[in-house]
Amino acid sequence: MTTRFSKILKMLRTERGISQIQLAEQLFVDRSTISRWESGNRIPDNMMIARLARLLDMDINFLLNAAAESDESPKVILVDDTKIILKGGIPILEQVLPNAMITGFTRPSEAVEYAKANRIALAFLDIELGKTSGLDLCRTLLEVNPRTNVVFLTAYVGYAFDAWGTGACGFMRKPLTPESVREQLKQLHYPILSGDFGK
Repeated sequence: MTTRFSKILKMLRTERGISQIQLAEQLFVDRSTISRWESGNRIPDNMMIARLARLLDMDINFLLNAAAESDESPKVILVDDTKIILKGGIPILEQVLPNAMITGFTRPSEAVEYAKANRIALAFLDIELGKTSGLDLCRTLLEVNPRTNVVFLTAYVGYAFDAWGTGACGFMRKPLTPESVREQLKQLHYPILSGDFGK
């Protein structure tokens, strides 16, 4: 399936001399995500379209009008102030949840803004987010949507006790692996309506 949006995105990217890999790195997504957008197999959500508009120096309304956004795919976010964690974690989440729309954030404020505009099905949150606590971010996301599944990520097991008091449904040690993500998906409070998990 080829869409008007996919053709426009590919044209804008190539006109600006940006490779799929370069665009993916700037958006904190996997290169395969850009490929799916450009082939018309998937349409990015409004927050990602806004990012694309900034990066490609294009009117956001033009891109929004070209995109027929679908709400069928569950929205999943990964929030970590370390870009390398996003770069490594997002492809793993896309592998395990191939039908989900995965978005990465380094700034908690952007994640909250995204959550207010989109129904987040699952949020993976680092506990130490610079000056912001992932525990506080969890509480804010659950205020926005109490049915958001929140899973904490950290390298320090000492945070586990505090994490359980926030309403989160899980706690994982870094780094993410496909096996650990699949195991955590069994513990979610609310089901994700996205079909089978990826292999």
